[in-house]
Amino acid sequence: MELLLHEYELPLKHPFTISRGTITAQRTLIVELQQDGMSGYGEATASSYYDSSMDLMRTRLQAMQPLLGSEMFRDTESFWNLCAGHLADAPFVLSALDCAAHDLWGRLENAAVHRLWGLDPNDAVKSSFTIGIAGVNEMVTKLAEMPGWPVYKIKLGTARDMQIIRGLREHTDAVFRVDANCGWAPGEAAALSAEMAQQGVEFIEQPLPPEARKAQAELFRSSALPLIADENCVGEADVLQCVDHFHGINIKLCKCGGLTPARRMIAAAHDHGLKVMVGCMTESSVGISAAAQLAPLLDYADLDGAVLLAKDAAEGVQLHEGKLTFPDEPGLGIRTLR
Repeated sequence: MELLLHEYELPLKHPFTISRGTITAQRTLIVELQQDGMSGYGEATASSYYDSSMDLMRTRLQAMQPLLGSEMFRDTESFWNLCAGHLADAPFVLSALDCAAHDLWGRLENAAVHRLWGLDPNDAVKSSFTIGIAGVNEMVTKLAEMPGWPVYKIKLGTARDMQIIRGLREHTDAVFRVDANCGWAPGEAAALSAEMAQQGVEFIEQPLPPEARKAQAELFRSSALPLIADENCVGEADVLQCVDHFHGINIKLCKCGGLTPARRMIAAAHDHGLKVMVGCMTESSVGISAAAQLAPLLDYADLDGAVLLAKDAAEGVQLHEGKLTFPDEPGLGIRTLR
């Protein structure tokens, strides 16, 4: 196999704010694996929160080049095990390689990855569209720019969260999902959940900081709405830790190390009565196309990362008004790398 790296800075349509800060562009690294005249693609975004910088990812991938150069791709499980032995502490890099390997596998087999898994894309759940934190009027404007979605994910973690939800509710009857990104205090979370339940909110994602496990267990018992773990569920070992603390988990491929562990996490979560969502970073259609392969297995999806971009790095699985459309392409469905 030959390993190639492609770096991009993806501009966003609007500044995107969560409780931890604001971005106007997203740096990302797209990995290309070549074998037998075929190329497979995977993606890893830069993330300061998860200590995954572009320089670090590039260094770790370059260190893998001699190893991969002497390998022939056989199957995704063997490939993931090989890479995980060197990248257990670098899940973003591991994920990019694993997704590229799945894309290559599908291209070599001339079939879509979800089909090779025996999944039907018609079973794919619909995705939410995310409204980042801003002034209420600006958030209403962003809502109006994207009409017709069945579900909107509202980023919160401010002193005016109920004002935001009430203001948005005046303009749509769609389902709301709320993501506080660890921005709530334990003492306010239960009361906020009760108020939001009256405003058509379906669930709350990561209300408290991940270290607040005792408070999270108490909130699990008192919340008026289901709670979904994000920062509390990074990798496979975290799934069981979420039982009796959350009602579900949000899996992100970059966090957990790719499609291979994500499928194991989905199975483990459902075995323990947890709902499953697959989410995304702000990433191109390369990363979204990989995550979308899992959509028929999910309870919820949040795969709008590429929709937030002013300029994408690729063509692949499309998302329109919540519906995922899978192109007639092998692998992950990625048509063009721009």
